[in-house]
Amino acid sequence: MESQGQEQEGKARGPLDRALLGAELAQAAGLSRLEILEEVGSTNSELARLAEAEPDAWADLAVLAADHQTAGRGRLHRHWESPAGTSIAVSLLLRPHSRSGRPLPTQSYSWFSPLAALALREALAETAGLEASVKWPNDVVVDGRKISGILAQLAPGAHGEPPAVVLGTGINVGQSEDELPVPTATSVRIAAGREVAREDLLAAYLAAFGRRYRQFCAADGDPNAPLVGDRGLMGQIEDATVTLGKRVRVELPGGRMLEGRATGLDRHGALVVLEDDGSRHAVAAGDVVHLRPADGGYA
Repeated sequence: MESQGQEQEGKARGPLDRALLGAELAQAAGLSRLEILEEVGSTNSELARLAEAEPDAWADLAVLAADHQTAGRGRLHRHWESPAGTSIAVSLLLRPHSRSGRPLPTQSYSWFSPLAALALREALAETAGLEASVKWPNDVVVDGRKISGILAQLAPGAHGEPPAVVLGTGINVGQSEDELPVPTATSVRIAAGREVAREDLLAAYLAAFGRRYRQFCAADGDPNAPLVGDRGLMGQIEDATVTLGKRVRVELPGGRMLEGRATGLDRHGALVVLEDDGSRHAVAAGDVVHLRPADGGYA
């Protein structure tokens, strides 16, 4: 039995199957390009480089993924790495335009990370039967533990257009407990109690993201425009965000602290925090060093 388990784990940790992640998937998901690298320092950094060096070859919804990422970074340059074959590292290039061909206003860019979180939430339910939530600003959690982090950065626009967005997602898939970097993390394997093929999860994520992204662009980047079930993107994200309704402690740059109840999101995706004295603060994702429940824990 042990050798059979080892064989299954070895297969699960093998390289991504290019045959399952090729032109057919790209076409079905509406991607302009899908490339899989064997190893890379950071899919975000490499995709940003390619987007600037070859803008015509890397169009809207071009995707770069890697079997193994050796120098991944999260928010505030935090290091992110995992054993080969146990995670998904994927970055999407976004050059967003409305249905009429106008570039989306850059004010709408703050919604791409939570949009990706919703897409991953959908993919986790579809492929692993997991119920995931969004932890503001850029994490996806299962059972209160982090299963994915999302990082957006700007890249030069093509031919004088507004900046592009490189949206990177790291997903813990096959790690065991002793392979996770911190006790507040989890993996699909742990949460689902079984192995889930990385190819299946990646394909489901890209399909869900592509569909949701096109809907958002067609709505001119308006987070309140009705999308599915008459709910706009903002409402869908609020429904999925475990942070809302809780007392939170927000660590800001310079060691400043803010504590109060997280009551919702504003039009730009900032977290609205109501202090006990009635003061309201809108905290942007880029201004937050750490955000935790005020009574402790991760999410």
